[in-house]
Amino acid sequence: MGAESGNKAALERMKELIPLLDRAAKAYYQESSEIMPNQEYDALYDELANLEKKTGIVLAGSVTHKVGYQVLSELPKKAHRQPRLSLDKTKEVSALADFLGAQPGILMWKLDGLTVVLTYENGVLVEALTRGNGEIGEVVTENAKFFHHVPLTIPYQGFFSVRGEAVISYPEFERINSELPDTEAKYKNPRNLCSGSVRQLNTRITAERNVDFIVYELLDCEGVDFHDSRTEQLAFVASQGFAVVDHPLVTRDSVAEEVERYAEKIQTYEIPSDGLVLQYESISYGVGLGRTAKFPRHSIAFKWRDEIAETTLQEIEWSASRTGLINPVAIFDPVELEGTTVTRASVHNVSILRSLKLGIGDRITVYKANMIIPQIAENLTGSDSVVVPDTCPVCGGKTEIRDEDGVQTLYCLNPACMAKKIKQLSLFVSRDAMNIEGLSEMTLEKLVDVGMIHEMADIFRLRQHRQDIMQMEGFGEKSADNLLVACDRARTTNAVRLLYALGVPNIGLSGARVIAGHFSYDFTKMMQADADELSEIEGIGPVMAEGYAAFMRQPENRKMIEGILSEITLEIPETAGSAAADSPISGMTFVITGDVHHFANRNALKAYIEERGGKVTGSVTGKTSYLINNDVLSSSNKNKKAKELGVPILSEEDFLNLAGTEGGENAR
Repeated sequence: MGAESGNKAALERMKELIPLLDRAAKAYYQESSEIMPNQEYDALYDELANLEKKTGIVLAGSVTHKVGYQVLSELPKKAHRQPRLSLDKTKEVSALADFLGAQPGILMWKLDGLTVVLTYENGVLVEALTRGNGEIGEVVTENAKFFHHVPLTIPYQGFFSVRGEAVISYPEFERINSELPDTEAKYKNPRNLCSGSVRQLNTRITAERNVDFIVYELLDCEGVDFHDSRTEQLAFVASQGFAVVDHPLVTRDSVAEEVERYAEKIQTYEIPSDGLVLQYESISYGVGLGRTAKFPRHSIAFKWRDEIAETTLQEIEWSASRTGLINPVAIFDPVELEGTTVTRASVHNVSILRSLKLGIGDRITVYKANMIIPQIAENLTGSDSVVVPDTCPVCGGKTEIRDEDGVQTLYCLNPACMAKKIKQLSLFVSRDAMNIEGLSEMTLEKLVDVGMIHEMADIFRLRQHRQDIMQMEGFGEKSADNLLVACDRARTTNAVRLLYALGVPNIGLSGARVIAGHFSYDFTKMMQADADELSEIEGIGPVMAEGYAAFMRQPENRKMIEGILSEITLEIPETAGSAAADSPISGMTFVITGDVHHFANRNALKAYIEERGGKVTGSVTGKTSYLINNDVLSSSNKNKKAKELGVPILSEEDFLNLAGTEGGENAR
């Protein structure tokens, strides 16, 4: 193991070089600009290549072994060499002490993502296989090459196999969800997002999702003496270029204290976790215990004990969306959970509603899944009296229950349903879109109901209804005039806001910025773009491109857009085109945390960066250029991560100086 310390230093240097060289190559080849002289680039490239040769490790994303994107027709399935069993579980800390007895163990996070087994032969990654049903998994090898912390080559030359968790951090989950314009398209939790990202047929989409891979078990590795120690096993795995899960040593006397430490840490831990795993430190002892029909005996899972409250179901509310989907929502007597008052929980679909056998007046238990999302745990009464409506609660049109892969969902069949119109309008007027203050969903519903709004463009024609608006409930002369002034103010906007406001499938705010910038903010060109042209834009995959082109081809959408364009003026941002390419921060990647002082909010700072050719992500990685945090000396997780990776931390003042804006007065 003597080479491990040398490998560790080399790995840290490689993690510094890869994002730096990647930025330089992107600037040179894609943006026709330079962020370093060719001589310096060549020297750093040679340094990285030599380190890779010396260690035998090639990390994902290395410019010396750049992996191209692929579009697959399907994910093939393959049997595991050995069944991948789940673990026995407990919620009692005392059971962990009993499990250990006189044996020491290691205690690690039970990460909440998608289990993947990686296999290497002759030092090269040859296969990545999801857990699947434990017997047969899906082959995701091409996608795994884009996970963070997955080396493409390793020093060890024999047959080598590890099991780990592909995960998406909470900040990255929030970033991706924030860019989805449709509420119904948003992912419910990071695990669902990760599962979909790992199993993509288009590897570019996987790459864009910033999936991390964290190893928690070495499965196969012959000819290495680990001195009967799981700790040494994981140290060896780390020396091969992997990220490994935290795994402190514990005994029956210290395990409770360590569990408490984890319980405190999970409050700010950015990687989703639904508990802990305890494993015997002695490899031979654990293996010698064998397994049951379902579980191996060398490990046990500890699940966080959910805070559960009993309450009474008062109502099932049917919530319609702009896609026509109608979801049941349980309304119940208020209860306190994890420090907050909870009165409602999504039941998600008709299948879950029926499985819970819900009825008004039933006694139910509720909890917060992973301490966050309110859920119904159990129905103690089971009256099963809730009737699925055959008419839409919004428009009164007919509904139908659709069976999609064994899951029953309720849909409104009326294409003119007001709920669909209201949700579309609500996105259109939202802050990041046309930014019209005073047009809440309730107000929009009233204006649609009385016939003042039939299409998007009618929002800019409301002044002709001034007298009628003044007479509406909740309005007077002043509030009506404030609303009309806000509508007039929104007449002057830009192509990014308009594109986001239209609700094009899969095109969030960042996607809108990328597309608008590519076409120099010319909306006519943006409407005429075909899928092939869009696919060539960095960050726009084939699925997004085809959805965009299909949206723009539809006659009703073109008519809607032309109506809007007849009422508004599109300005070209000062930083458009060559100005963005010439910006000092063009091509850099930033993470923003904490309060901001020179901008209205963090979204405003994000927009400022992206308009100047920069990029903003949710979590600090080796690819991050700078972390922006006014509290430079704080001990937050992002600051700690930045220091670990050598990522500079800037205050806003520092950032504005870097961006070439003196003192930040022009940043507002």
